[in-house]
Amino acid sequence: MDDDSPTIVTEVIDSIAIVRFNRPTQRNPLSRETLQNLKRTTSSLFSRDDIRAVIFTGSGDVFASGANIRELAQLDEASALQFSQLGQKLFQSIADAKQITIAAVNGYCMGGGLDLALACDVRVAATTAVFSHPGPRLGIITGWGGTQRLPRTIQKAFALELLLTGRRINADDALRVGLVSRVSDDPLNTAMQIAREHQQTAARISARF
Repeated sequence: MDDDSPTIVTEVIDSIAIVRFNRPTQRNPLSRETLQNLKRTTSSLFSRDDIRAVIFTGSGDVFASGANIRELAQLDEASALQFSQLGQKLFQSIADAKQITIAAVNGYCMGGGLDLALACDVRVAATTAVFSHPGPRLGIITGWGGTQRLPRTIQKAFALELLLTGRRINADDALRVGLVSRVSDDPLNTAMQIAREHQQTAARISARF
């Protein structure tokens, strides 16, 4: 059981921060507790000039499974709006970050987890990754920006199909439609390589001016 473990853990390697969702036995849900912890963590990281890249990844075979359905069932109109706005503002802060942000999708990437990945600049998928917005099958719709970002990232008609049917796609399909830029046996390592290549390119450009 990981009920007493931190919902997210962070480590910094050189100038690259790795933010890992850390509740694998619960499928790494983006609960209110997790979102609040993620907000504090990203706010701190994004304000640091020594951090040049932030990588988000999961644990076990799950990147993130989205909102906690049990929590959603207990929300009233006011708290549901507050919860939706928390996720929207948090993911927009990721999209607006001065650092390059990379989603290293190590497994299942569902609902709000996909919304988070879409807010990142770059997405790398494990060969076993699975992507879906399952809300239609639950009678709900994602409220954290995915309905806007997905059609802007991939072909609109295919995005609408995923949003309206809850269909799942694998890593190869995600690569084919442009949802991810790479598929890797080790997405975190690949994300680290991308972050380092970005830093080297930025350093060369800075050296010219």
